[in-house]
Amino acid sequence: MHQRPRVLGAFAAALALVLTLTGCGGSDGDHGTGGKPGTHTTVDRAEPLGGPPPEPRLPARVTSADGHRVTVRDTKRVVPLSGSLSEIVYSLGLGDRVVARDITATFAQARKLPVVTRAHDVSAESVLSLKPSLVLAESTTGPEEAVDQIREAGIPLVVLPPAQDLDDVGTRIAGVAKALGVKDAGERLRTRTDRRVDAVRDKLPDNGDRPRVAFLYLRGSASVYLLGGARSGATSLIEAAGGVDAGEESGIRKDFTAITSEALAKAAPDVILVMSKGLESVDGVDGLLKIPGIAETPAGQDRRIASIDDGVLLNYGPRTDKVLKDLARQIHRGGAE
Repeated sequence: MHQRPRVLGAFAAALALVLTLTGCGGSDGDHGTGGKPGTHTTVDRAEPLGGPPPEPRLPARVTSADGHRVTVRDTKRVVPLSGSLSEIVYSLGLGDRVVARDITATFAQARKLPVVTRAHDVSAESVLSLKPSLVLAESTTGPEEAVDQIREAGIPLVVLPPAQDLDDVGTRIAGVAKALGVKDAGERLRTRTDRRVDAVRDKLPDNGDRPRVAFLYLRGSASVYLLGGARSGATSLIEAAGGVDAGEESGIRKDFTAITSEALAKAAPDVILVMSKGLESVDGVDGLLKIPGIAETPAGQDRRIASIDDGVLLNYGPRTDKVLKDLARQIHRGGAE
């Protein structure tokens, strides 16, 4: 019997609770170093490959990340159960086949689709009511009973491992493309994405300045305040943007730990990285500085806050080059503009 890996750590559990209560995605909020309200939009549209949409070659036979062997014979009605997977499908040029979305699929083309998943918590009944021909999920999708219910209904369901760093981008694209029967389009998208990420890296400042960046996960409405460590998912992005992950550097080996004055003092960040909704939930920069220990850090003293939209920061997909460019601009120039 196959068992789905249980990889929900502190971050995923907190995210599940908060997204269920408040939703997710980019929004208006306080994103400047001075704490004044403004609108921060990293990107708001998926960018399909140029040319005519690819024609799937079916059947496609794949091995799901949970060990199941899946045969895909029809991709006319696709349900991706995460925003990241939705973005890849749209970028491959097959967005017109997507019939539902996860609440984290906030880009423009997907916003009007019915929501069937919130914070990795899928409604099997909602999915099945849409008569999908293929469901794409992640190892963190649950509950397990709902995933099993979809499979037992005879729907091909392919599980992909969650992305943790930049090295996972190409693998994720290839996995989705294979399941959809468009391997050639997957190679094109993978090449385009790699080229764009490399172009951003080539333009990064080469002056030896590597600011210490602490990734904080905040949800003021639920009193969730976490400091990211080596397994938060942000380390690779911070390093690629020319920074040092202050949480990992200070010795935090797990995904997240509760924010304390002691932990922040040890991390000593020059810049604090947050998701836009998280910053909004604590009433902007001024509210962020009221959290014990933040104002005493070098970042707090200089009000150096970098803010990226929730829907794209840790997606590690076709738009990661834009996220990387935005993050690099902010951490090397002292915060969002």
